[in-house]
Amino acid sequence: MEVDEIRKKIEEEISKTILLINDYKEQSKPVSLDNSIGRISRMDAINNKSITESALRQAEGKLARLSQALDNIDKPGFGLCIKCKQPIPIGRILLMPESNKCVNCAK
Repeated sequence: MEVDEIRKKIEEEISKTILLINDYKEQSKPVSLDNSIGRISRMDAINNKSITESALRQAEGKLARLSQALDNIDKPGFGLCIKCKQPIPIGRILLMPESNKCVNCAK
């Protein structure tokens, strides 16, 4: 597979992840106290906010890894597992372009 195709896939994933991050940021805004919702509903909203904030942190981490993969795509070690130095299967790179480990080493 050509590097250009992998680059395109990484850029697509970066775009999707940025949209997801923006959505999570919108959803994780503070729960307003002046809304006339019940105590249980407010507790649910606070719980949902913490779950969304966790998803936001994961998406931001993924974005950082994708950006790093894009920076490294032209370097000689791209596509090699950082642990065992064996080639990462192309299917894994296409599914998870931010991955820098093969399936065995990622366990």
